Amino acid sequence: MSKKNKQFIITGIGTDIGKTVVSAIISQALDSFYWKPIQAGELENSDSIKVQNWTTDSVTILSEAFQLNQPMSPHAAAEIDGVEITNEALQLPLVERNLVVEGAGGLLVPLNNKRLLLIDLFKEWNLPVIVVSRHYVGSINHTLLTVEALKNRKINIEGIVFVGDENKSTESFILNYTDLKMIARMPLTSEVNTEFIQEQAQILKESNVL
Repeated sequence: MSKKNKQFIITGIGTDIGKTVVSAIISQALDSFYWKPIQAGELENSDSIKVQNWTTDSVTILSEAFQLNQPMSPHAAAEIDGVEITNEALQLPLVERNLVVEGAGGLLVPLNNKRLLLIDLFKEWNLPVIVVSRHYVGSINHTLLTVEALKNRKINIEGIVFVGDENKSTESFILNYTDLKMIARMPLTSEVNTEFIQEQAQILKESNVL
């Protein structure tokens, strides 16, 4: 990978955090490749399809390694579909350009029944991770647990993206405790569309934080 190429993994502190929207914004800001290795459920409106619809042609969507029919944990969805997810089948795409990789759920999501977790792939891929956090009761705990799990595996963390309105108390505690930088705060919107993604991508690009 060229030193000029910026390649990141996007992970969330849980489900329904806004990880796909953040991935689309960062992909657009970097004019990158986007890869969602595992899609479980919603195959007719997958995260890859959403990102493609929200972004311009400067973002290239790579095909998923696994498309699973049931909207559940990958290990269970794969078992129902009669396939096995292995790390050998999930090799990081070798692209000579910026790359955004979106995880599935949180870090400790099981991928098969042989103790393979999503965080194991992150360690193997050796890319810096961007943590997406969203404010709710318990989000401090979930964010700190996510950061601690990454640090325990000695996985480099690029920083944190907060989703939603500013919460100074929560954000300052998380940033001070983890000693991480805030990459951006991305607002909630009633409708995610191309206009919203472009607007937020331009703000992120102008901040020059990535």
